[in-house]
Amino acid sequence: MTARRRQRLVLTGSITGAVIVALDGTVLTVAQPALQRDLHASFGQVQWTSTGYLIAVASLLVFAGRLGDRYGHQQIFALGILGFGAASAGIGLAPGVGWVIGLRVAQGVFGALLQPATLGMLRATYPSDRLGMPLALRTSAIGLAAAAGPVLGGALVAHWGWRAVFFLNVVPAGLIGLLALAVRVPTPADRETAGATTTAGGTRAPAPRLDLPGACLLALALVCLVHTLVTLPETGWTTATTLGGAAAALACGAFIRHERRTASPLVPLSVLRSTTVASALAVLLSASAALFGALFVSTYFLQDVLAMDPLQCGLRVLPLAVMMVLSAPASAVLQRRYGPRRTTVAAMTLLTLGILALSQLDRTSTAPAISGGFLLLGAGFGTVMVTATAVIVRQVSADHAGVAGGLQQTAMNIGPALGVATATMLVTLTAPTAAGSRPTGGPHWTGEAFLSAMGPTLLTLAVVAATGALAAAKLPRRTAGGDSPQSPAITGRDRDPAAATKAVTSGD
Repeated sequence: MTARRRQRLVLTGSITGAVIVALDGTVLTVAQPALQRDLHASFGQVQWTSTGYLIAVASLLVFAGRLGDRYGHQQIFALGILGFGAASAGIGLAPGVGWVIGLRVAQGVFGALLQPATLGMLRATYPSDRLGMPLALRTSAIGLAAAAGPVLGGALVAHWGWRAVFFLNVVPAGLIGLLALAVRVPTPADRETAGATTTAGGTRAPAPRLDLPGACLLALALVCLVHTLVTLPETGWTTATTLGGAAAALACGAFIRHERRTASPLVPLSVLRSTTVASALAVLLSASAALFGALFVSTYFLQDVLAMDPLQCGLRVLPLAVMMVLSAPASAVLQRRYGPRRTTVAAMTLLTLGILALSQLDRTSTAPAISGGFLLLGAGFGTVMVTATAVIVRQVSADHAGVAGGLQQTAMNIGPALGVATATMLVTLTAPTAAGSRPTGGPHWTGEAFLSAMGPTLLTLAVVAATGALAAAKLPRRTAGGDSPQSPAITGRDRDPAAATKAVTSGD
C-alpha cells in the first residue's frame, strides 16, 4: 500500500469518527423531547442522557490518548468506534430511560477512546508540516455535521421516532471500525518493538508504565468540574455545587503534584510545562466557552424575545456553520503564510467582534444584522479550531500525540459547559423580574427581563474571547516542520525535559 493511500485511509477514518461524534450530539438534542414522552421519563432523567455522556467522555480523554500512544492509535480507534456503534444500537433498542442513561455513559467511554485517536492517527501518519489541511478538512466536516445534525435529526424523529437517530451511527461506525482492524497502517511506533523503547545507547528498555493513580486523580477532577458546570445553570450555587467545585480544585492540585513526582506521568512534564501547548489549550477553552455561551444567549433571544420558531432560529444561525466549513481549509493556507500567532489572534478578534455585534441586537434588529454576527462567530471559531489544534499536535511528538489529542478534546468538552454555565449565571444575576427580584430555578426568564440582561452577558463573553486573543499572542510566530529548529517537537525522550521546554517556549 502506498503512503498516499495510507494517508487517505487514515484521513477518512479520522473524519468519519469525528463526524459520528458530532452528529450524535446534535441529533440527540432534537430527539430528547420525543424520548421523554415515549419512555415516560422526567426532565432530570432526560438531562442525564447528555450529562452522563459528557462526564464519561471528558474524564477519560487524556488517559485514552495515553492508551493510544502505548498500544497504537489505530487499535484504540477501532475499539472506540466499534464500541460507540454498539452502544448506539443498544440505545436504539433500550426498553427504558435507565438503560438509555447507562448506555450513554458507555457511549461516552468509547467516545473518549475514539476522539484522541482521530488526532493521534493523523499526527502519526502525516509529516508535521503537512498537518494543516487534514486538520482543516476534519474541522470542516465537524462544522457540516453540526449544521446538518438538527435537520437530519428532526427528519428522522418525525418519520421513524427518536430511536432512529441512534441507529444512524451503527452502519458507518461498524464499517470504519472493521476497516481500521483489517487494514494495516504503519506508524512511527512500528520502528520499535511492542512494549519497549530505544534508549540513547541503542538498547531496549521497558516502555513506561501507565500512570493509573494520575489517571484517577485527573478523572476525579474532571468529573467534579463537569458535573458542577452542567448542574450550576439549573440549581445555582448550592452546597453541592460549591463542594463539587472545591473537590475539582483539590483533585487538580493533587494531580499536578503527583505528575511532578512520578517516574511515568500521564501527561509528560515536557508537555505539562510547555507554554506553547498551554497557550493553545487556553485559546481553545476560551474560544469554545465564548462561542457556546453566546449561542446559548442568542438562542433564547431569537426564540423568547423575537418569537421565532426553531426552524427560523436555525436559519438565522446557519451562517455560523457555513463559515466554519469554509474557514477551516482557508485557515490552513493562512497559517502557512502568516503563521499560527497572527492567524489565531485575527481569528479570536473576529470571534470577539461577532459577540459584540450580537450584544447590540434588540427587537428591531434585521435578519442581516443577526446573521452577520453569526457569520463572524463562524469565521473566527473555525479558524481557531484548526490553528490552535495544529499547534498542539505539532508541538508534541508522535510518541505523545494521543495525550495531545486528549488535552485538545478535553478543552473542547469543558469549554462549552463553562460558557453555558457562565452565561446562565450572568443572565440570572442581571435580569430583574417585575418585582425587582432575580429569577431563580435555572434558565426561565421573561422576554423583557432577558433582553435587559443579554447585553451585559454578551459583553462579558466578549471579554472571555479577548482573553483568548491574548493567549494566542504567545503561540509560535511561524509554522515549522517537526524537526525544524524553529519549532522542535516535544519528544519527552532522549532529551532533557527542561531543555526541550526551553526550546519550545523560547519564542518563534
